Amino acid sequence: LRWRIFKGLGGVLVCVIACLFFADWILDAILLAPTRADFYMYDALRIDAVSVVLQNRTITGQFFAYFGTVLAVGLILSSPIVLYQTWKFIEPALYPAERKGMRFSAAFATFFFVLGVSFGYLIITPTALQFFAQFDVSEQITNEFDISRYFSMVLTWSFGAGALFELPVVVTFLAKAGLVTTGILRTGRKYAVVVILVLSALFTPPDPLSQIILAIPLLGLYELAILLASAIERGKRKQEAREAAEEARRQAAE
Repeated sequence: LRWRIFKGLGGVLVCVIACLFFADWILDAILLAPTRADFYMYDALRIDAVSVVLQNRTITGQFFAYFGTVLAVGLILSSPIVLYQTWKFIEPALYPAERKGMRFSAAFATFFFVLGVSFGYLIITPTALQFFAQFDVSEQITNEFDISRYFSMVLTWSFGAGALFELPVVVTFLAKAGLVTTGILRTGRKYAVVVILVLSALFTPPDPLSQIILAIPLLGLYELAILLASAIERGKRKQEAREAAEEARRQAAE
């Protein structure tokens, strides 16, 4: 476990150091891109955008925004390494069939995490940012956001969506462990809708639009999880049938 942790942290460190060489580009092209009205996602989402003014009101605001962005991008790039080291630690304790399933889960865990982070950054962030940038109660009040708060919200929207997009992976793991079944998932669909809406509200700004934007793909992922659980159950039934047939042939031979 110790060496797997060291190797995982080493992978994170290498990716973060690599990002340091491109820190200026990362800051301008990733962190600050949604603040500009010509951000390409505004055209894709058909949003009539305005440029957002950022201010630094704390001594360490720009410092943490700069290195925090580098660290966040480094964590995303190193996520496959961390998951691989986690898998290599668990692998010796599994049977061959379980190892095959875990390889599938490890690969798709990375895929869904990156997909979720991308969704949070490309969809939720520009939508929510423009909502707040253009929301005003008086013409005498100008919306100018603090860089520290802006950075923390972008991270929350992006990494929060990345975590929530792990839903199919979690359900697949629980189904393989026999803790959930397709019947349970289908019966609990109405409760899942409520939970997804609550989680979407926690990881998005307090506006219904952003909540719905995140909830829709999560509902789709829940349905995908049901399909995956169903496939796992079919595989288990086939395996049990093969084992029963082999046992019957063995007993007949005896």
